[in-house]
Amino acid sequence: MFLSGKRALVTGSTSGIGLAIARALRAEGAEVVLNGFGDEAEIAKLREELGAIHVGADLTTREGCEELMAAAGPVDVLVNNAGMQYVSPVEDFPVGKWDAIIALNLTSAFHTIRLAVPHMKSAGWGRIINTASAHSKVASPFKSAYNAAKHGLDGLTKTVALEVATDGITCNCISPGYVWTPLVEGQIPDTMAARGLSRDEVINDVLLVKQATKKFVQPSEIGALAVFLCRDEAQNVTGANWSIDGGWTAE
Repeated sequence: MFLSGKRALVTGSTSGIGLAIARALRAEGAEVVLNGFGDEAEIAKLREELGAIHVGADLTTREGCEELMAAAGPVDVLVNNAGMQYVSPVEDFPVGKWDAIIALNLTSAFHTIRLAVPHMKSAGWGRIINTASAHSKVASPFKSAYNAAKHGLDGLTKTVALEVATDGITCNCISPGYVWTPLVEGQIPDTMAARGLSRDEVINDVLLVKQATKKFVQPSEIGALAVFLCRDEAQNVTGANWSIDGGWTAE
């Protein structure tokens, strides 16, 4: 367990992709700090399962980010995974939704990184992983805030990677396509009703239309990639944006 003695903070880790990453890092010995909202009883079960602490800070504010980092303590592995989405034409896009999406999907990563780097530099080792999206490389209509935030996260990743390149710290993005999570699964019935489609038609002709493999990415696959990026064998992998999208961005 090569991460024994190291502390890993994963934001947005009470479900879905973040939870899969937290589990993968814990399996390699890391002490895990969970962050996110959800049912208190379910979070208590996760804390017991992973031997983790949980900090439910609101990362849409600078104060919430600072609260999280103070409660987490020095971290060796930082995974910025928290995010949200909203879909609307740009002329109708609610300003409050724009502000919240940029704050959570992009600005929170800036705050956690700036607060995590001093310890990583003093330790001579650190891993920063940002969960971006296929939308960090290509755009889709009606997702102006999400596309902007994820493109920005790619740029932030590259900048940080260059700044800490000689300090034993790497900084990379993971950019998934559609991932099979409860959130995605829960959208299928509404889409069936709205478009008059069958379940298979929603999956193949709506959700997976751009993924050449016609398969959902599994959260465990993203967890495995995050583990690889933490290994010593990945010490020269930095400033990279790793697609795990079934071929979506290959076109």
